[in-house]
Order: sequence, then structure tokens, then C-alpha cells
Amino acid sequence: MTAGTTDRTDGADSARERRREQRGWYFYDFACSVYSTSVLTVFLGPYLTSVAKAAADAEGFVHPLGIPVRAGSVFPYAVSVSVVVAVLVMPFAGAAADRSGRKKPLLAVSAYLGAAATTGMFLLDGDRYLLGALLLIVANASLAVSMVLYNAYLPQIAEPHERDAVSSRGWAFGYTSGALVLVLNLVVYSGHESFGLTEGDAVRICLASAGLWWGAFTLVPLRRLRDRRAAPDGAGAVGSGWRQLLATLKDMRRHPLTLSFLLAYLVYNDGVQTVISQASVYGSEELGLDQTTLITAVLLVQILAVAGALGMGRLARTYGAQRTVLASLAVWTLILAAGYFLPAGAPVWFYCLAAAIGLVLGGSQALSRSLFSHLVPRGKEAEYFSAYEMSDRGLSWLGPLVFGLAYQLTGSYRDAIISLVIFFVLGFVLLARVPVRRAVAAAGNPVPDRI
Repeated sequence: MTAGTTDRTDGADSARERRREQRGWYFYDFACSVYSTSVLTVFLGPYLTSVAKAAADAEGFVHPLGIPVRAGSVFPYAVSVSVVVAVLVMPFAGAAADRSGRKKPLLAVSAYLGAAATTGMFLLDGDRYLLGALLLIVANASLAVSMVLYNAYLPQIAEPHERDAVSSRGWAFGYTSGALVLVLNLVVYSGHESFGLTEGDAVRICLASAGLWWGAFTLVPLRRLRDRRAAPDGAGAVGSGWRQLLATLKDMRRHPLTLSFLLAYLVYNDGVQTVISQASVYGSEELGLDQTTLITAVLLVQILAVAGALGMGRLARTYGAQRTVLASLAVWTLILAAGYFLPAGAPVWFYCLAAAIGLVLGGSQALSRSLFSHLVPRGKEAEYFSAYEMSDRGLSWLGPLVFGLAYQLTGSYRDAIISLVIFFVLGFVLLARVPVRRAVAAAGNPVPDRI
């Protein structure tokens, strides 16, 4: 066999191994996305709110640690607290993965901790709102850590020209699983009486089943993905505790354009994730829609998000990922404005809004992830994606806090939902100011033909 033939064979083997890892990588989105859809987006918000109301006093307040909190604000506040926990843990997990080169064991621990907390939501009944808040905090923080490690594989398993497509397929896998499980949830919830279940029992079964699904399908990426050797210069090998967080931020200062993109992403994705996590609460509490309507609306989002993620991936090949994401942010702003004026008790208009969300949701998230992967210096993938993950998958802290405070102060979910417009407007301005091609070159990475 000639040297040229050997090189071609080695290249083909490498490509096959890369595709095998990519297929395994997609399945973590398939595993964990049911938490984001069934738990965070559909069931937990309205259910935890009803549990908190059962524990509330005559004026509608609960008193955790003696602090008066409107029952309707418990859920968004718990989401915010979960991010405080996640922000403290994610940089350490990212640096440990970069230092040791062993992402897979850390991915397994964080994924199964989150899956166990989600499965434990079956115990959430009566007035146990504090238990619900605690399980939510553990599950959200665990998801954040697992996504740091999951996303850090992207630059290692995909060449620069492949990343928009690979990232979009990952999101498509996630939305496909979300849609499939929501169909099963709809069967269980809508037919709970025929199964001999109360409405609360059906909700708790749907919550717990998401945890079981998350745990079961995590086995696929754990079998397919492989760990790489740590960077020879010991990237990430710094002290533990707060020194690690400070070291990560200090290192990011050497790449100001990457930091500029991350700031823009943190702002607009705060808005995206808050809309996702609070939409069911808005629909049930402000618009008076029943749970079946909410499930079918989110199912519509999942179905259209698959097409949206793949379609916006194709648009990015023509117009560039940055321009495509900017266009999606303009659409998000219009969606919130329309949501503010939605009439109560009108499911058709809620479905229209859900359709619009589905078409931009997957693409804006997938393209943001692939864009960021170009801006990460080699050997720092997990560490940098830990910062990226601070605002991903419904784990944004500022958006839910603003939403919760707006409701706390006004008692109106309409005022709460329109307050989120600022995240999309400011995010658009910040992203438009980032010279992405220069940012890729400054990170030491090859610049794609179109980005």
C-alpha cells in the first residue's frame, strides 16, 4: 500500500470515527431535552405554583425562611437560585475536564444527579413547595454542568466547516425527543381518569418519567464519546475554589472579542430561556388555558423547532450564522409584543404564538452554540463552555428574576412577560457590534468561508 493510499485510509477512518462520535453526541440532547420541555416548560411551573398556593396564607404569600414571597413567584425565583448554584460549580467542572482530559465521568455524574432529582419530583404533592424548589435547583444546576461538558465536545468531534450542521442536528434530536415524550405525556394527562389516576398523579408521573428518560438515553453518548488527552501545557490546571473562577475570567480577558460575543449571548439567551420556562405559567395563570392546551402548544413548538433548527442552519450557510441569529432576535421581540396583547381564553392565538416560537427557537440556540465554538481557544473548550452554559437551557438567572420581580410588584403576568423585551433588544445591539471573523482569528482558529 502506498503512502498516499495509507493517508487516504487513515483520513477515512478518522472521518468514520468522528461521525460515530457525532451520532452518540446527538443522543445527549435526545436524553436531556425532555427535562427542558416536559418538566421546565410544561408541567413544573404551573404545578409548583399550585403547590405553593396550597401552602400560601390568606393573602397569597408563602414564607420560606420567614421571607414573604408571592406563591406565583416561587417558580421563577427557584430557577434563579439554581443558576447561582450552577455558576459556582460550572467553572470548576470545566477546568477539571480540561485539566484531566476526562469529560465523560463528569458528564455521567452530573447527568445522573439531574435525572435522579427529576425522578424524585414524583414525591411533589400537597403543600411541599420547598421540596419542589429544592429538586428544581438540583436538576437545573446538574443540567448546566452536564451541558458544559457536552458542549465542550463539539469543537473536538466536528471540523470548523461542520459545526453549524452538527450543532443544528443536536438541537433537532433534542426537539424530536421532546415532541415524542410530550405525546406520551398528553396521553397520560388527558386520559388520567381512564387510567385510575388523579390529575396530580398524572402530572407527577410525567415529571418522573422525564428523569427516567434522561437517565436511560444518557447511556448512548457515554458509550460513543471518547476522552482526549489533556493539553500538554496543563491548560486548566489552576487552583480550586474561587481561584478557578477568577483564572477563567482572567484568561477570557485575553480574548476580548470572544468575551463580547459571550456577553451578547448571555443577554439575549436570558430572554429566550425565560420565555421558554415561564410560558406555561403565563398561559395558565394569565390566559386561563388548561393543561391540555399548554401541552399541545409546546408539542407544536417541538415539532416546528426541528424544522426551524435545520432551516436556520441552511440560512446560515447562505447569509452567515451571525446575521441569521440577529434576524431571529428581531422575531423574538415581535413574539413578546404579540404575547402581551394575547386575549385570555383564546387557545388559537396561543397556538399561533407557539408556532412562531418554534420556528426561531432551535435555530437561534444551535447557531449561537456553533458560533461560540469557533471563538474558543484550543485546550480551553470545557472551561470556556462553562461560562457559555451560565445562560443556557432555561438556567438564566436574571430573566426569571426580572419576571418574578415584575409579577411580585405588579401582580400582572402581562407586565412580567413584556419586561423581557429588553433582553432581546440589548442582545441584538451587542451581537451586531461583534466582528465575528476577527474574533475567530484572534482565538487562533481557522476562519470559515462564511460565518
